[in-house]
Amino acid sequence: MTRKPYPTDLTDAQWQAIEPCFTNCRNRKWDKRELVNAALYITKTGCQWRMLPHDFPPHDTVWSFYRRANQSGLWDKILLALVQKTFSKQ
Repeated sequence: MTRKPYPTDLTDAQWQAIEPCFTNCRNRKWDKRELVNAALYITKTGCQWRMLPHDFPPHDTVWSFYRRANQSGLWDKILLALVQKTFSKQ
């Protein structure tokens, strides 16, 4: 990551927990972790898509990623992976 981190960014451990969910995703210009970080920034801060800070990928790219991840069930897959990881530690 070449930018200064935001408090909403994933930690390395958090990214390692969800990174396998992206194995079947096509590689594009933008790093999947950066797209997830941008989506987390939007959902946590409630800012408008067009007001996403300039050091994230373009807002229309982040919106498209967020929408496609929602429609494909990727967010559900990520949440399930996190729940399973949490309960496997107990």
